[in-house]
Amino acid sequence: MRPELQILTAAEAVARIPSDATVAVSGLVGAGHPEALTSSLEKRFLEDGKPDNLTLIYAAGQGDGDRRGLNHLAHPNLLKRVIGGHWNLAPRLGNLALAGDIEAYCFPQGVICQLFRDIAAHRSGVLTKVGLNTFIDPAHGGGRLNSRTTEPLVERTQLCGEDWLHYRAFPINVGLIRATRADGAGNLTMEREGLIGEVLPIAQAVRNHGGLVIAQVEEITDGPAAPHAVRVPGMLIDALVVAEPGQHDQTFAESFNASYVEAGGRVAPAPMPFSERKIIARRVLREIGAGSIVNLGIGMPEGVVPVAAEEGLLDKFTLTLESGPIGGMPAGGLSFGCSSHPEAIIDQPAQFDFYDGGGLDVAVLGAVTIDAEGSVNISTLGDRFAGVGGFVNISQNAQKVVFCCPFRVGGLEVGVDEDKLQIKQEGRHCKFVESVPQVAFHGPTAYARGQEVLYVTERAVFRLGNNGLDLIETALGIDLETGVCAQMEFRPNITDPKIIPAECFRKD
Repeated sequence: MRPELQILTAAEAVARIPSDATVAVSGLVGAGHPEALTSSLEKRFLEDGKPDNLTLIYAAGQGDGDRRGLNHLAHPNLLKRVIGGHWNLAPRLGNLALAGDIEAYCFPQGVICQLFRDIAAHRSGVLTKVGLNTFIDPAHGGGRLNSRTTEPLVERTQLCGEDWLHYRAFPINVGLIRATRADGAGNLTMEREGLIGEVLPIAQAVRNHGGLVIAQVEEITDGPAAPHAVRVPGMLIDALVVAEPGQHDQTFAESFNASYVEAGGRVAPAPMPFSERKIIARRVLREIGAGSIVNLGIGMPEGVVPVAAEEGLLDKFTLTLESGPIGGMPAGGLSFGCSSHPEAIIDQPAQFDFYDGGGLDVAVLGAVTIDAEGSVNISTLGDRFAGVGGFVNISQNAQKVVFCCPFRVGGLEVGVDEDKLQIKQEGRHCKFVESVPQVAFHGPTAYARGQEVLYVTERAVFRLGNNGLDLIETALGIDLETGVCAQMEFRPNITDPKIIPAECFRKD
């Protein structure tokens, strides 16, 4: 039976959320996140102590690194369990997990948003190879982040003689989603949203388990929405909340940027100042062929965009984001997940279908640490847990993966003299370690499946071989033994390394 649609305040809407419920929240960073709902839920809990014992599930990280987004929900007793893809922008949640105050799981972003679809369809869960031989594999911890977390939610199984991971489905009782407008029947449109995300599968999953779907919108229109514009039909919506000013910004960095939802030419980014980051971006750019479909990770990989613009190459390949934008120029920082003047914006689960099937020609990703067998850690950062986001889906399935990072970090300063790289001050912390603390990308598995994998730094370039890392290039001016090998915790395989092309070291 179609639910009776109600128009409520945020406080009235979250008052309907029962204790012990499983709650799904949409969004990525700040785009698509229902800030009015999560902030009101926090307020209710702090005032009344209810609801309590909630299970929170979300696909992409949602937060500003401080108070907003899912940080609102980071209270002991409010949450019992969290299942999330990326944790770094919600450090308050991460602190609860590290302290053992909640049960905590980290699963790949793509798997979680696909899991919403399987929950909606009452299937057993997601059957995929994404996560095999990483810390998410039950053979290596099952994505569980502390000793309090004991229930296995992912299992390793065999099908047709091959190993697979099965991520178990479970009912979702409450969905907190966001759109731009709703008509009187509750049909949701998203014309001012920088991404579509996973709003439809969340609403379908909750509806098909008899739960409560609350949608935050900017306004409710008088006339009916155009059918082709509707992203979530009103039959799935139980309650509408019109957000207060300041609680429906397009991202956590910008109230509204029209370029994120409009076609048009690219705006050239500001030139990148010379640094080790620019050297790395120039070398990475040489791995992206004309016509390539590309995903750039957050952080160091973002440097490829301004460098490609400077070189006049930005229109030679198509940039995509795991959140759904295709084409255009990806935004960074707290607007990550959006893209200026995209050619299309598709649903996030559909984007991951494409990624998982090998649709990416090149993925350019960061790395926290890299070990002797070519495995990569991106999920643990000293005393905090960052999570994996879309990293596992992307790195495991792209045709070519280029990891990029400074050779060492913590005070590294570089210069160039006549095309020769100079290390003016060495970084304090080693990036190339004997063994990574947590495997998010497994080198031997990648090599076995024939994946091309490179590791690019400002002074050395490595390729994944059958026995770990092969050193294939070094920078002119860098001594192989003292400047490279002595600065690593292991010795790479060395045959006849070439010189990194001189154009990577131009000072402009």
